[in-house]
Amino acid sequence: MNGQKIILYALLLSLHLLLYSCATVGIEKAKYEVIETEGKFELRQYQPQIVAETIVEADFDEAGNMAFRRLFNYISGENRRKESIAMTAPVNQKASSEKIPMTAPVSQREYEGKYSVSFLMPSKYTMENLPEPLDPNVRLRDIPARRIAAVRYSGSWSRRRYEAKRALLEEWIRKKGLRITGKDIFARYDPPFQVWFLRRNEVLLPVE
Repeated sequence: MNGQKIILYALLLSLHLLLYSCATVGIEKAKYEVIETEGKFELRQYQPQIVAETIVEADFDEAGNMAFRRLFNYISGENRRKESIAMTAPVNQKASSEKIPMTAPVSQREYEGKYSVSFLMPSKYTMENLPEPLDPNVRLRDIPARRIAAVRYSGSWSRRRYEAKRALLEEWIRKKGLRITGKDIFARYDPPFQVWFLRRNEVLLPVE
């Protein structure tokens, strides 16, 4: 019986891994160069980025859920770049919009007592060729190249766990003689259904 349970567990774990692979394969990730590594801490140089961003009034744990739908709608077609649909028989006509691929990570940071949540835009786009969002609560923003200190961890997305990792990162930054120059950022690379111990989460802090 114990042997059967072990086999069943292994099959279930394999299924989770397969789902994860299908969900993340081909997803473009933020581009950066690692300058220094020490355990789970890294000092990185990020390339310029464009993000689609929305601001929500919610607590830490709910902000991502509230913002996700707005941003996902934008990349799924709620933008002003309409495309023509070919005529068929019978005639069915509807407006279609450009779809923008998913990227990673989804970033969250505090903003004037609220939270800013953003999706990284694929690198093939510029501010000139990205379609304009239809939702006025979604805006496109240019982020210049920057130096970031990061700590990576797995597990839950709770505020308590995040703040514990942020405190460790701040201590590492002080030991390195660096100066924090901006708000901390919560970066999530995986979908909610990812098994908790395989999630890639990060705390990011701009430094100089």
